[in-house]
Amino acid sequence: MSNSTQQAFFLGRALATAVGEQLEKAVTEGLSAFGRFDAEQRESLRQFTETVFERAQAQADATASDPSSEASPGGTTEDLQATIDTLRAEIAQVRVAVQQYRSSLDA
Repeated sequence: MSNSTQQAFFLGRALATAVGEQLEKAVTEGLSAFGRFDAEQRESLRQFTETVFERAQAQADATASDPSSEASPGGTTEDLQATIDTLRAEIAQVRVAVQQYRSSLDA
């Protein structure tokens, strides 16, 4: 074999080895970053879940100690009906105001 052929062979072999090492490094770093991201997201989700449960427990405790501070699920039907009637009246007022506004634009 000639010297230039031998040099080309070893140059190609060295190039392939170097490219393989760079690719291995890039894949390893990518998987490492993905692993860190996954761990951070899991921790964030765990903390979020914990916070939600703590708030729910605090609200349940507050409701248990002072039932008048929160709307109780067993509220009276009259209170609920009064709230519904108030909301209906407010909706009717808004509708009238919108109709008057539209009429003033047409005139």
